[in-house]
Amino acid sequence: MQKQTIYKCRLSYPFFTSQVPNFTFFTHSLCSSNCEMARILIFFMGLVLLCLCIATMTTKAEAECMIYKDRNQPLNTRINDLLSRMTLEEKIGQMTQIDRSVASPEVMYKYKIGSVLSGGGSVPAKKASAETWIRMVNDFQNGSLSTRLAIPLIYGIDAIHGHNNVYKATIFPHNIGLGATRDPELVKRIGAATALEVGATGIHYTFAPCVAVCRDPRWGRCYESYSEDPKLVQAMTEIIPGLQGEIPANSRKGVPYVAGNDKVAACAKHYVGDGGTIMGMNENNTVIDRHGLLSIHMPPYSSAIIKGVATIMVSYSSWNGVKMHANRELITDFLKGTLGFKGIVISDWQGIDMITSPPNANYSYSIMKGISAGIDMIMVPYNYTEFIKGLTSHVKNKIIPMSRIDDAVKRILRVKFTMGLFEKPLADLRLVNQLGSQEHRELAREAVRRSLVLLKNGGSAEKPLLPLPKKTSKILVAGSHADNLGYQCGGWTIEWQGLSGNNLTQGTTILTAIRNTVAPETKVVYKENPDAKFVKSNNFSHAIVLVGEPPYAEGAGDNLNLTIPKSGRRVIRNVCGAAKCVVCLITGRPVVIKPYLSIIDTLVAAWLPGTEGQGVADVLFGDYGFNGKLPRTWFRTAHQLPMNVGDPHYDPLFPYGYGLTTQPTKAN
Repeated sequence: MQKQTIYKCRLSYPFFTSQVPNFTFFTHSLCSSNCEMARILIFFMGLVLLCLCIATMTTKAEAECMIYKDRNQPLNTRINDLLSRMTLEEKIGQMTQIDRSVASPEVMYKYKIGSVLSGGGSVPAKKASAETWIRMVNDFQNGSLSTRLAIPLIYGIDAIHGHNNVYKATIFPHNIGLGATRDPELVKRIGAATALEVGATGIHYTFAPCVAVCRDPRWGRCYESYSEDPKLVQAMTEIIPGLQGEIPANSRKGVPYVAGNDKVAACAKHYVGDGGTIMGMNENNTVIDRHGLLSIHMPPYSSAIIKGVATIMVSYSSWNGVKMHANRELITDFLKGTLGFKGIVISDWQGIDMITSPPNANYSYSIMKGISAGIDMIMVPYNYTEFIKGLTSHVKNKIIPMSRIDDAVKRILRVKFTMGLFEKPLADLRLVNQLGSQEHRELAREAVRRSLVLLKNGGSAEKPLLPLPKKTSKILVAGSHADNLGYQCGGWTIEWQGLSGNNLTQGTTILTAIRNTVAPETKVVYKENPDAKFVKSNNFSHAIVLVGEPPYAEGAGDNLNLTIPKSGRRVIRNVCGAAKCVVCLITGRPVVIKPYLSIIDTLVAAWLPGTEGQGVADVLFGDYGFNGKLPRTWFRTAHQLPMNVGDPHYDPLFPYGYGLTTQPTKAN
């Protein structure tokens, strides 16, 4: 029988290749005629192995000489070393951000993609766990690490009131409610908690905070704004060190700073003037002189830059007819030049597409205008091959200079190096228990308590209705927002536009909170839409009405009338005309309430409180007092708008800063 000697050689391929070939060499040594052939084969195999060893040693030596991989080297030295090694393809890849739905390890490897994001509602699976998120992010990251230079990706998500895309995350009040607290330190703690929950899912970057100064509540994003007052919005940029960490005292102004693995990169948005558009229309034109722009809309960005914000997102809107995504004067000259911002300027979702009218009418032109204006990273998010091809063509044809590309890539690398992504690119499970932790829920509950603004309390100061007694015979709870977790969270919760119902995530509805708070012998009756006859016949000691706006986000929330739905108005009339009533408005902005104010005994602005509805009951029943102050003017009629504090025609129903106070009924 012929004796057979077998030699095997396994070649290394990128980690995600499913079929790795094995090459097998056979030598036959039964007779002398085959011995010479065997010796030749062995010689050539040895030669191949020697070459592989030399190549491996060379690669290892080159890696050891790669300065950018040495964490002890100065930041700019690492940036310049890596940039000098990069091809145009690799540079443009870094400038490209794509949605997770079109990403894969293969795409990351092939196109050298620099960033991935989850748009609103873009998740690996419905009700995905933290572990599922981590596996997905790490899969994409492994694709990036398999590239020639192993530049890690940065993953972004809209964590704008907590980690709001993720099931079981703590959902904090939206920014308008936080503005009512007037407490930058509270907001900083919320930023730190949000960073831990974002990190728990392996994500590095949040598109927050929104530092818009909303000057017209008809805008559908007004709840994302802390206030109409730029000084209050400036103060609330304290969320940035909460998210990113406290910037060292010796840091240069404008240089981004992210403290470590328990922190995430933040994003001040939307630069600039998005809160000042005509009639509050989303993505519209902000007509204001330069002084007005710089004094009203610019101050929060200056504060954010001083605090080391890593990225700034450009607005869809225009300033005096010039699209912000094409505004070189404000992006390159002012933001990067005058303000000295050294971080990443990122586009909004398909932001450069909107430069033309209609959108995407001339994508090649939009690429040229957006990149030339000074945008460093483009949130494509789907047609990345078209973007890469178009930008490559512009550079090769010298329409866009290489210096502009190098500026963008340096900024992207600066943030990635600063975050420590090169040293620890892959997420682990050590933070998973932070997602929706009890500590964070207690913090959100505190934020809810402090965000509530008491606008009216009984017929007179001598006869206040609040705080309510816990022990009484029978309470009516009514309205569409009493037992609806989705409604009390608002937009940007699990889905982009938000959801209705109680199955979207975990939390406590206000109805449940009321039942948890009252004495055992107090009967709580819930009826969403009671008629007046029902209310009168039941002899309730008092009623709590919870009505407001359905969830919305961005342009879907633009509203010229600012009235609550008809069903909510009907509940107010039916209940408050027949019993002592407390009306809690669950809205993202002031709404028309003057026509009903005379029949309402007590009125509370509860904004969009998030998952911890217990905070509302804490204050209604006197465990804590009311302390919130209006972060924006409450108008009489929508015809007065826009109307902001300091305007010559200022005639509000409730002025900016208004808010009654109560004392707790027991020590806490």
